[in-house]
Amino acid sequence: MTNKVFKSVDEQIEILRNKGLLIDEYEKTKDILFRENYFFISGYRKIFMRSEKEKKFISGTTFEELYAVFVFDRKVRNTMFKFILIIENNIKSIMSHVFSKKYGINEKSYLDPCNFTKDSYKQKQVHDVLSKMKRQIRNNVRDHTATAHYLNNHGFIPLWIMVKVLSLGMIAEFYMILKPEDQQEIANYYNLDKETLDIYLCLLANYRNLCAHEDILFERRTQMRIPDNKYHKILGIKQVDNEYLFGKNDLFALIIIMKTLLLEDEFQELIFEISYEVDVLDGKIKVVPTNEVLNKMGFPDNWRDIINIE
Repeated sequence: MTNKVFKSVDEQIEILRNKGLLIDEYEKTKDILFRENYFFISGYRKIFMRSEKEKKFISGTTFEELYAVFVFDRKVRNTMFKFILIIENNIKSIMSHVFSKKYGINEKSYLDPCNFTKDSYKQKQVHDVLSKMKRQIRNNVRDHTATAHYLNNHGFIPLWIMVKVLSLGMIAEFYMILKPEDQQEIANYYNLDKETLDIYLCLLANYRNLCAHEDILFERRTQMRIPDNKYHKILGIKQVDNEYLFGKNDLFALIIIMKTLLLEDEFQELIFEISYEVDVLDGKIKVVPTNEVLNKMGFPDNWRDIINIE
């Protein structure tokens, strides 16, 4: 195993040059690498490589093109994050409404283990999730204005307030331990079956964390795959061995999830914002077709048509 050693920004630039990357504006490049981190910018280099084996840039590739893909990914990530937060707020509101209506508004009532799945295989999970939620109440509620207000003035915290201190990952776990009929009642708001909403929430939580931590997004693939649906079929997405090539465990799968969970005008805004960033990228990269970058993201060539599907 090769030991990694510190490299100055000048040395980092020399590494890129030795791999065939053109550096037109040295000082500007140096400043960008210092501010943005060589590791993260170089994480986008694969798409500009001649081959996986050769590890040399395609002839004519400039640093500006490499940086353009980095910025594009950031813009898309920020857009995705914005709309994931909208979905997060919606699902928290719907879930707390359904659950509170049935099991009460005091945490001692709604966190009673009797209110959750009786599946013997999930009893440990029920215990663990409820323990984490109660720990959140003990440790964090006084740091939030709304939860502190309810605790100080009413002596309890209703679920519609409690969800404010819960992560989307915790909400996904909470949904997993609900009784099947309660899961389906929540899923009905989105015209989904409970198993599909379960998958959607897990993937949303995964992407939310990636976005929040500025991780590389466009080549991300998740272990979990969304079920085949009408969007795959209507868009005519290619299949290999009866498996769709796009929109299963990639960024376009997230687009499909958002198509289902956002309001129509919200989804249109999402697509318009991403389309704008795609058009900006198209004017900045030359050696690689823009649709190749989109395919890396999991987007089929006709991805924008999803906005017109009912």
